[in-house]
Amino acid sequence: MARILDLPLLVILMGLGALAMLLPSAHAASLRDWQVARVFLFSAVVFLLLTTMIAIASSRYRPRDASRSQLAALIGAYAILPLMLAVPFNEAVADTSYFNAWFEMVSSFTTTGATLYDTPDRLAPSVHLWRALVGWMGGFFVLVSAAAILAPLNLGGVEVISGRQPGREAAGQIDRVANASARLVHHTLLIFPAYTGLTLILWVALLTVGENGLNALCYALSTLSSSGIMPGERLPQSPVGVPTEMLIFLFLFIGITRRSLPGAVLVDRTRPIWADHEVRLAGVFLIVVPGVLFLRHWVGAIEADDAQNLGAALHALWGAVFTTLSFLTTTGFESSGWASARAWSGLGTPGLILLGLAMIGGGIATATGGLKLLRVYALARHGERELNRLVYPSSIGGGGEAQRRLRNDGAYAAWIFFMLYALTLAVFVALLALANIRFEPALVLAVASISTTGPLASLATATPIRYAELGPEVKAILAVAMMIGRLEVLAILAMLSPGTWRR
Repeated sequence: MARILDLPLLVILMGLGALAMLLPSAHAASLRDWQVARVFLFSAVVFLLLTTMIAIASSRYRPRDASRSQLAALIGAYAILPLMLAVPFNEAVADTSYFNAWFEMVSSFTTTGATLYDTPDRLAPSVHLWRALVGWMGGFFVLVSAAAILAPLNLGGVEVISGRQPGREAAGQIDRVANASARLVHHTLLIFPAYTGLTLILWVALLTVGENGLNALCYALSTLSSSGIMPGERLPQSPVGVPTEMLIFLFLFIGITRRSLPGAVLVDRTRPIWADHEVRLAGVFLIVVPGVLFLRHWVGAIEADDAQNLGAALHALWGAVFTTLSFLTTTGFESSGWASARAWSGLGTPGLILLGLAMIGGGIATATGGLKLLRVYALARHGERELNRLVYPSSIGGGGEAQRRLRNDGAYAAWIFFMLYALTLAVFVALLALANIRFEPALVLAVASISTTGPLASLATATPIRYAELGPEVKAILAVAMMIGRLEVLAILAMLSPGTWRR
């Protein structure tokens, strides 16, 4: 076991990906879908043999800089693993191409949830399970890498509260205490039981309210990983409806704060959860955004002479609350009440609000994408302090050392990331425009990919955008955007900057 853990991270990930292929194989065998079962079984055997050979060849490899090697493996995982994961998908779906299968696996592993196969019967049930499972593994990989790789390098949002320069200081200090492999093992053993246990709890809870087994499992896998992957059936079409949404709503809060999972990652656990900065900011969004949406639909209902329909009003309010939290955590589930609100008021979809929520994203060191709540909070507190100084130039900002660091160094780091995020978004919008995509769809597709919120494409515009109708060059651009959005451009710059690695 110790020799396996000493292998390069990318080799270990390849082995785990190959072993994961056995689950959809067993599921297909239970459904007597022997063709799909053989595809996944044979793929698992082939890639396990390939991984074993690579492991033997690289068993004596020892990087000179373990932290930089792990960050390179993190980048390599999103570039290489989807190529492997797409092989059984391509073989199991008869009328598709390997390029489309690769796009689907990039979308799943980055927890984006953008799919080319949005027709319920387009894929076999076991292939839907594979998509959701890859998304679940991608979410777990994000959690472990955030704690074991990015946090020691002051990346992934940790730089906002650490007070240290992103990518430079902590690596040398931590390597003297625990090497990179030991950190990965420690955080994997710490997070995996909680992550798996919460997934199983949600799965069983969804079964108890009447969801069928595959749908319940896919919803549970997609909720915990914030991938929003569904087995070809959207939540508004679920026969159970609101009870399913209520259970999912409770587990979506895991994407708001790192407190819901074990491990510190610079989280002050002595502070009550209701005093957590990310929880408070998320609470503001959950009150203000649904309130504005409800008033908007209520005014529309008055004009349509349907304002007295209390049931429709409550359903519309619930739809706004659920969808707000879903897009804030970059999951992308749509509530059945979201469509009911449009029918009640006769008004269209407020796509700009969904774009804004997805761009903000969830908590640091969670499986969510976007800018992250803590960065937005730091910028808000800095702006509040600057406005206060305009009125009282000689005032002194309170709150202690931690709050001062958050308002100053933290806000500075958050602003740098915000500018990099905006620049990245502009670059991909320009690339999509060069690929003959109009500005509005290009903006929606770029935000959906960089924030890893794939369902935005079908909800943020008056006419839903179908990924299946896009050209190969557009899909390639979006796949790269998903990888960069998942990795965060600051981590990529830290990898490419030689000065970051000075000891």
